[in-house]
Amino acid sequence: MSVEALRFELPPLAAYVHIPWCVRKCPYCDFNSHAAGPSLPEAEYVQALHADLRADLPYVQGRKLTSIFFGGGTPSLFSPQALERILADLEHEVGFADGIEVTLEANPGTFEQAKFRDYRSLGINRLSIGVQSFQADKLQALGRIHDGDEAVRAADMARAAGFDNFNLDLMHGLPGQSIVDALYDLEIAIAQQPTHLSWYQLTVEPNTVFWNQPPVLPEDDILWDIQEAGQALLAANGYAQYETSAYAQADRQARHNLNYWTFGDFLGLGAGAHAKLSDPQGQILRSWKTRLPKDYLDPAKAFQAGVRPLGADELPFEFLMNVLRLTAGVPAELFTQRTGLPLASLNAARHEAERRGLLQADPQRLVATPKGQLFLNDLLQLFLPDA
Repeated sequence: MSVEALRFELPPLAAYVHIPWCVRKCPYCDFNSHAAGPSLPEAEYVQALHADLRADLPYVQGRKLTSIFFGGGTPSLFSPQALERILADLEHEVGFADGIEVTLEANPGTFEQAKFRDYRSLGINRLSIGVQSFQADKLQALGRIHDGDEAVRAADMARAAGFDNFNLDLMHGLPGQSIVDALYDLEIAIAQQPTHLSWYQLTVEPNTVFWNQPPVLPEDDILWDIQEAGQALLAANGYAQYETSAYAQADRQARHNLNYWTFGDFLGLGAGAHAKLSDPQGQILRSWKTRLPKDYLDPAKAFQAGVRPLGADELPFEFLMNVLRLTAGVPAELFTQRTGLPLASLNAARHEAERRGLLQADPQRLVATPKGQLFLNDLLQLFLPDA
């Protein structure tokens, strides 16, 4: 079926930039991150990022970037000068849309706080600060290198540096955590008045220290009580849940993540970065870059490690896997705009999902019911190609 027949519309474009180094690897972390040595190959990595970007320029197709996200790893280990060069390359090669959101992940350590004002002067206008907990025993169990006081100071420093938009990352379901512990962390986080909170349950992932040496986590009934009490506390303080683990003050949702969840395009730059792109013919691709920093920096090796075109039969699942994370869902017409497929191609699975009480029976929107949010995997299974 041709792109014209499918009425495909080119989506907005964002950029994800991966900085793969940390001071040390946390035992729960399954991201592509590596302990930094005494010095980072900062200049070489910035140069490689530029070459990586230039190789991906055919996918830009005249679009300007609506958001940029520096993730890791710990991107704030890089100097402001290095980040300035990366931003300059992105603006020169692609261009920035008006009001672009530029987010940098940072840790609460004092060394990084000292650079916040420099980051703001570069045009970085949003921070995402990885707190995880404010309690010493929980931070120690998670292998974090900051303490609770540093986390509080980081929020103060962010505001003092001119950041009026910042996120705090917080975990629950931690080793030995009670409901009282979890709500204490949330209360301290809310007191810092972030515009956004990412509050998510610790999961034990393969290829982590926790996978091989599992900690004792709270029982399921405690996890459920934490979730219910925490959501009520957040709502009472003006943080509306708009995605599975994302809560925001009014009009402060993370635009970069909303682009992911509404099946927008994004460039993936850096070691191990993933991308979702539409090629000049309208084919939707998933691609990923070579994972190890030493290979990424090797001029004899290609940046791209793999690419996979998505077949028409895969697109319903791929689209809904993202948009149904949003508590309000999306307009039904977005399905055709993002995939080029007729909305009627969802009918059989959609009716079954509605019959099971997992999807709202709303012809104008694609949105999970509260039950569907709780059993999202069951809901998505109905849209798999062989379902």
